[in-house]
Amino acid sequence: MLRLNLSKIIGLLLCCGLILAESVCAVEPMLPKVYSEQVDISGWLMSEKLDGVRGYWDGQQLFSKNGHPLNPPEKFVRDLPEFPIEGELWGGRGTFEQTAAIVKRKQPHAGWLQLKFAIFDVPDAPGGFLQRIEVVQNWFAAHPSIYAFIILQTPVQDSDHLQQELRRIERLGGEGLIVRKPDALYTAGRSMEILKVKSYQDAEAKVVAHLPGKGRNQGRLGSLLVQLDEGTQFKIGTGFSDAERENPPAVGEVISFKHYGRYQSGIPKFPAFLRVRQDKAL
Repeated sequence: MLRLNLSKIIGLLLCCGLILAESVCAVEPMLPKVYSEQVDISGWLMSEKLDGVRGYWDGQQLFSKNGHPLNPPEKFVRDLPEFPIEGELWGGRGTFEQTAAIVKRKQPHAGWLQLKFAIFDVPDAPGGFLQRIEVVQNWFAAHPSIYAFIILQTPVQDSDHLQQELRRIERLGGEGLIVRKPDALYTAGRSMEILKVKSYQDAEAKVVAHLPGKGRNQGRLGSLLVQLDEGTQFKIGTGFSDAERENPPAVGEVISFKHYGRYQSGIPKFPAFLRVRQDKAL
């Protein structure tokens, strides 16, 4: 009779791919494009664009936008529905870094209880956006949760109304708005039926090098040399706090920056650092 010890059995199973270190939820989300004034958004729905970490609840487990499992305590998720929902894990305006640090930890902890799950869609429900969101509204009417809420949607009268609301949200420290076509079906990938609205554009780039500073920045970061996905390289020298100049984003990290359009060369106009995209690792 053959006898194998436990370590050999585990090794064989790993080689055969029968033991997975971590489950991944491979769901492609519906994502917004950038609003253009050429689009008539009268009658669409607008809401504040919450600056948090996108979350996907599959009815049993919470995942990041990239499909990696998150680890909230049971108390945080116990009143969530038995069907998939999408939303933003949010700690309030101006708290993105703290939120990302909370959700990236591998073990459940009490920090999650500082957050809310701000729900904006029900991907598997039939019909347009309003029909889908009604499904989760009915759920929470019967199963209220202190750790979840449905993001308020306001009908847009016209472009002036949209800009007025954008200015109000930005004065409060918010990032911008999302506008949605009320009868839009859920479709994976970027969609022209859901748009983000900001006073500026934002994008992401990878840090290539640290360039030394001069004058008051002598001996610390002057600017970052960064690279866009298509290979365009440029410098970002503004938007940094003193602490960030002393301890800048590492080479290889992905950052967010804001800009005001692009030159014909493809280089962004007036780029300014926003933050490290810590959630890219989630």
